[in-house]
Amino acid sequence: MALVPYVESSLPALSKLHSSSAQFRFANRDLRLSQDWKKLGVAAVVWDAAIVMCMYLELRKVELKGKVAIELGAGTGLVGIVAALLGAKVTITDREPALDFLSANVKANLPPDSRGSVTVSELTWGESLELYPAGGFDLVLGADIVYLEDTFVPLLQTLEHLCSDTALLLLACKIRYERDTNFLSMLKQRFSVEEVYYDKQRDIHIYKAWKLPPRGDL
Repeated sequence: MALVPYVESSLPALSKLHSSSAQFRFANRDLRLSQDWKKLGVAAVVWDAAIVMCMYLELRKVELKGKVAIELGAGTGLVGIVAALLGAKVTITDREPALDFLSANVKANLPPDSRGSVTVSELTWGESLELYPAGGFDLVLGADIVYLEDTFVPLLQTLEHLCSDTALLLLACKIRYERDTNFLSMLKQRFSVEEVYYDKQRDIHIYKAWKLPPRGDL
């Protein structure tokens, strides 16, 4: 997730983003996520896409127990934390400036016996991908990571590298602009994509995707 500071807004709809924390209950636990809009911008607040993704994971439509998962552009870490609480072994990633903040949220919200199931790691899309095993993940998670057009190509490179042939990719996003639809079109050239959930109140779509076979195998 891009680290973009924002000027504080007086709009009521944005007031929750400027709060120093956000509280939730997922996986039978009360969670309190620190937020830091002024320092880290959009990377350090809980967006609706992350909330809806966690709601979807709680529906148990995706098997998490024992799965090897990675979250991209994790921000506050809410999605990765919930996935770990539901039984996955999770690598939670973001760009380097957000890692201390992200690590503190993980430590504050995971019980000691679950912390071994989570690794916090730096990942800038398209860069140093050799540090992550090719096809090494059963599940790739991304909440509100589709919004900067300049990141679309490296994001696709990263998704292709991380996903095994049987991996499931879950993306939660709000379709704000034509470019967001364009990303889905790009994704469909490499993955089979299906919308599996829509939260009308928050206007958040969840898509699941899996790698298409090489063209020679079709």
